[in-house]
Amino acid sequence: MRRSARAALVTLAALVMASSARAQTFSSTGAAEARDGAAGALCAERGGALPDVASMPRWSVWGNDLANTRFQPSPGLTAADVPKLTLLWAFGFPGGTQAYSQPTIAAGRVFVGSDGGRVYALDARTGCAYWSFAAEAGVRTAVTIGALSGGGGRYAAYFGDLRANVYAVDAATGAPIWKEKVDDHRSARITGAPALSGGRLYVPVSSVEEGSGGAKTYACCTFRGSVVALDAATGSRIWKTYTIAEAPREVGTTTAGVSIMKPAGASVWNSPTLDERGGVLYVGTGNAYTEPAADTTDAVMALDMKSGRILWSKQLTPSDVFVIGCRPDNENCPKQVGPDHDFGNAPILRTLADGRRILAIGQKSGVAYGLDPDHEGTVLWQFRAGKGGPLGGIEWGSAADDRRMYVPVSDVLLPPNEAGGLFALDLATGEKVWHMPAPHLDCTSGRGCSAAQSAPISVIPGVVFSGSIDGHLRAYSTTDGAIMWDVNTAREYETVNHVPAKGGSIDGAGPAIAGGLVVTNSGYGLWKGIPGNVLLVFGKPQ
Repeated sequence: MRRSARAALVTLAALVMASSARAQTFSSTGAAEARDGAAGALCAERGGALPDVASMPRWSVWGNDLANTRFQPSPGLTAADVPKLTLLWAFGFPGGTQAYSQPTIAAGRVFVGSDGGRVYALDARTGCAYWSFAAEAGVRTAVTIGALSGGGGRYAAYFGDLRANVYAVDAATGAPIWKEKVDDHRSARITGAPALSGGRLYVPVSSVEEGSGGAKTYACCTFRGSVVALDAATGSRIWKTYTIAEAPREVGTTTAGVSIMKPAGASVWNSPTLDERGGVLYVGTGNAYTEPAADTTDAVMALDMKSGRILWSKQLTPSDVFVIGCRPDNENCPKQVGPDHDFGNAPILRTLADGRRILAIGQKSGVAYGLDPDHEGTVLWQFRAGKGGPLGGIEWGSAADDRRMYVPVSDVLLPPNEAGGLFALDLATGEKVWHMPAPHLDCTSGRGCSAAQSAPISVIPGVVFSGSIDGHLRAYSTTDGAIMWDVNTAREYETVNHVPAKGGSIDGAGPAIAGGLVVTNSGYGLWKGIPGNVLLVFGKPQ
């Protein structure tokens, strides 16, 4: 790995520690808004029942549907409206926190978390705050909104934090309902949004142990990725399935007397994809931390939703063993360090015109795949969109409408103008329909000097929205990839809550689109990114 990549990745452990230092106590709302800087922006009417979510425009889960298509068929705006989009309001995350979590939209509200651990419910039209809630650690996940089983018409907001806690709070008031820790490993976290179906909440569990594993004093490695099914009403655990079946054990000691542990790895970074009719859950997994790499690493897995039993697993990059900071004299490290080509993308489940089904997914290797979910993940097609690398390749999220898969390219570790770009592929064949390279940058180095498109993208009829490391949010025609709208979000803003705010890189989280609004965070400061702390809401001129 080149030195710049290693230096960037090594910051991961420090970032986790910083998040822990900012951790806050599990609490209800009360005077929280006054404490966190939202004072003066409180909604006049708070409390009471939430309007019926199902009858109102919404993007209420990470992928907009359980199939994780990130396609909004009823956006409340047309392709012709997109060039006229304007900023309606901005919200500043208080306390110097970064724009971290993907927003969701439901019942006329925007729900969003922050790396400081506070989750907000804001009025979608004005930005006034209904409530805020303090989790124990940073909230990276999107907030999932759904009816509370047996809750008498109440809705819950579900999310996870960077200490592997899962929360359910009242979506109308922010009052806590339950909290459950789903993994006790000190490196465990929840990055992908929980998926809700049939009174169960399906939670993916990831970790940053690969950030610790390269240290000579660390007993590497003991974390295994998992999916956990919880009762959505109570938080009680129904099942937990590890992505690596064998529990880690000591297999030796280093010359320094530190235990050597294995197997480990296969984090689940993405939100689960659910096939409710078939009762099957799909996830992508991460790389191994120890050798030999388990055959469930860098794989797409299918689990039975009822029992958690693994139905099949399709590995797409074998022998990918990766921990950060490896050197030849480090006994924690594999003999051959892998390329770190895990899956940050969630699988996209689609039915083709001829009735066949397909799982479309992009990988950090830079390759997009079409897999057959009904024949144990058989590869139907593959297409190389990017060159690939530890930060992608294809990083956080592709999207698909009825006919095409849209693939954003990161390649953030490449020179500024060799990164980025957007592809449209035929869903049935994987053949390229069009490719739009990223616009040229007039810079050679520094934060934000990258055209990489790492963030998840979102699609409406006729338009693809894609953010970039240089802070731009662009709208592309689904017909030929032409850029229809381009806004540079990396600037300072006046905010509805009077918190000083600036935008920066768009990465990690994509836009939510509903009710004529396009809602995005700006200011993801990891790696080469420009830090910032703003939530932006665009719409047609009022």
